[in-house]
Amino acid sequence: MIRHLASGFVAVFFAASASANPAPDCRLSRYQDGTPLNIAGFKGKVTYVDFWASWCGPCLQSFPFMAETYKEFKPKGFELIAVNLDEEREGADAFLAKQHADFTIASDPAGDCPRQYDVQAMPSSFLIDRKGNIRHVHLGFREKDKAEIRAQIEALLSEP
Repeated sequence: MIRHLASGFVAVFFAASASANPAPDCRLSRYQDGTPLNIAGFKGKVTYVDFWASWCGPCLQSFPFMAETYKEFKPKGFELIAVNLDEEREGADAFLAKQHADFTIASDPAGDCPRQYDVQAMPSSFLIDRKGNIRHVHLGFREKDKAEIRAQIEALLSEP
């Protein structure tokens, strides 16, 4: 379902600022062990929620950036949750075997969380402030977007 929705939007990039737009508190499972995880549990930290799938080319390009960004900003109160939307685990397993990801990997094969976030492209990323509000939305991923995303993270980290 998500694959068909996103196939026409893979190269699209969109960033929007939003004030007082509460992030949905969807329930996920940690990919590694299936333990419950909810996004509201990260309130108080600047959180980057990324929806991805193994068949998504831009998702493959975004993972090294996310790993390096997480390593850089984690000591300052930054968290990153990469939500896998593959219906079959095998594709995600193969994808993750080739990636270095110290950040949280979650799964939602039923697609409840992307519906709540209105995911319309792959990858789709939501930058959430310490108060739990979505402040920036990015659809797709391109190399030239890195500086803007980093600047947005730094700005949110500087807020109380």
